[in-house]
Amino acid sequence: NYTHRTKDPMPRKSNMKWYRMDLHLHTPASDDYQEPDATILDILRKAEFRGLDIIALTDHNSVQGYARMLQEVEQLLFLERLGRLEAEEAARLAEFQRLSDALLVLPGFEFTATFGFHVLGIFAPGTTVSFLEHLLLSLNVPPEALQKGSSVVGASADVLTAYRMIYEAGGICIAAHVNSAHGVAMRGSEFGALGGQTRIAYTQDRHLHALEATDLGRRGRFSTYRFFDGTKPEYPRRMRIIQGSDAHRINAEENGNKRANLGVGDRVTEVLLPERSFTALLDLFNSNDFTRSRPYRGDQQPYDPIQAARERGANLVTAFHDSVAKKGGKRQQIITDVCALANTNGGQIFVGLSANAAEKPRGVQQADRVLGELRHEINQQLTPALAVELDIMELQRKRIIRILVPRGEERPYAIDQNQFYVRSEAETNLAVRDEIVRLARESAEAEGDEAALPTPTAQVRAAPAPAIAARKPERDPLVPRTGVEIVGSEQSGGSQRFILRDLRNGSVVKNVTESSARRLWLYAIQQRLQHPVVAGEVQWQGDRGLVRRHEKQGHVRYDLALRSNGQLRVFYGVSESGMSGAWQQFLTPESESEESEAAVG
Repeated sequence: NYTHRTKDPMPRKSNMKWYRMDLHLHTPASDDYQEPDATILDILRKAEFRGLDIIALTDHNSVQGYARMLQEVEQLLFLERLGRLEAEEAARLAEFQRLSDALLVLPGFEFTATFGFHVLGIFAPGTTVSFLEHLLLSLNVPPEALQKGSSVVGASADVLTAYRMIYEAGGICIAAHVNSAHGVAMRGSEFGALGGQTRIAYTQDRHLHALEATDLGRRGRFSTYRFFDGTKPEYPRRMRIIQGSDAHRINAEENGNKRANLGVGDRVTEVLLPERSFTALLDLFNSNDFTRSRPYRGDQQPYDPIQAARERGANLVTAFHDSVAKKGGKRQQIITDVCALANTNGGQIFVGLSANAAEKPRGVQQADRVLGELRHEINQQLTPALAVELDIMELQRKRIIRILVPRGEERPYAIDQNQFYVRSEAETNLAVRDEIVRLARESAEAEGDEAALPTPTAQVRAAPAPAIAARKPERDPLVPRTGVEIVGSEQSGGSQRFILRDLRNGSVVKNVTESSARRLWLYAIQQRLQHPVVAGEVQWQGDRGLVRRHEKQGHVRYDLALRSNGQLRVFYGVSESGMSGAWQQFLTPESESEESEAAVG
């Protein structure tokens, strides 16, 4: 039974409550349902028994399961109005009415798109069956398949079209079991002529509300959550990750110590909502607050997003500040992080604790007052205006201020009109001139308005490193996704100047000296000067090689080499997130705690 409650490390926000949901339940209307004699009432009773609050009935390319439930209830109500309701029928009607108060039951479907990928569409309770069937027909599901409930439907619509049509129809659009069979992000699969580019499109589309994963309790570097947390250069949009049972039966089928086929409520997501309604759920899926959804862990301590963020450490989308004092410029550093995140991928800032998960949080004294001051100062200093959310959370009885920063739609953003900041991994830096140009071009191109492109003037205060290509070049599939490559150098004015390729964004930077270099750039230059790479000392695996592995403050970095067209290319300071494809063979093995999947019931 899932009804046991444990102490929650996160205080509930005012008028909000945690609800448990399973948005991926099949019924006997799916032709691969494993208990064909089960009834909808059996499914609802099991959902209540497992402590669920919200469920969705999502049969394959069909809404017949939901339709049969409505038809049965309507028939019982009709008999009741006629006074012809027998005792057993009256008991069933009373049970349906009781369960309708205990559960929010949402209509939906699991659509099979081109190439066999599965997409969930979840809709409001008042949505008619005819509307949903019309939507499925518009997605090229054959009319006869609407009754069959088969996962195989032939030449249907493509994934992106399905996302858009579900979204525009007012539904919640979720890519189903993305990391397993028929999932759009299944590891090791390359599909279509575009390969990885297609996977990027299928997981980053603006009409997609969330990804459903089967490994939400896993903590390792290859978990779905870590892959789509906004830190990967090729996947910049942070995605909400949920889990559902994909139940094709009432009770789990046991196979030794493993559950071969899950039952109702065997994988559950908790969501923090002001009320149990579809509208509140849709608002959550449209929000930038990723702490309001979490895997349900049965009798274990609930998932704590603040502590989880500390364990991952500062990164491209997360920053920590243990102090909010104005003295020493600490408060101003928080505001520069807001600017940098808005100009990059968005993210979150925690104020009142460090990134070190072993340290006790300091907290923020008079947090309500400080929150108001921070909001005012951000609004005063940051231009153009940005919808930044601030709230107060709690960790170990200390009050923590959290700032949620969206990825800005009107980039570049500046502090005091002329200070532009960008984020590179865990660093916030003052942008160089052409980085500002690139941000402005990308923003203008996104709006389809090249004529609106602003040009930085002499008054713009930018970092003293010139000449970054304004347009982001195409990525070389052979190179890592993070790190720095030195592509050239020259003597000028009595100092050695380097040309660098920053693999985090693909930009080429010229005229970099040791005195003007950012942290990672400086590391690459110093390694190049002090420890020249000798091909015979590299640990080669084919044409890829490991030069050295080094760890600092718990973070592992790699210097890598590539033999390409008779040349030796070296990539300095590559992080784990940048080790894609064949480069992953050089990663240190994950620990057992990272590999293991946390219990989710």
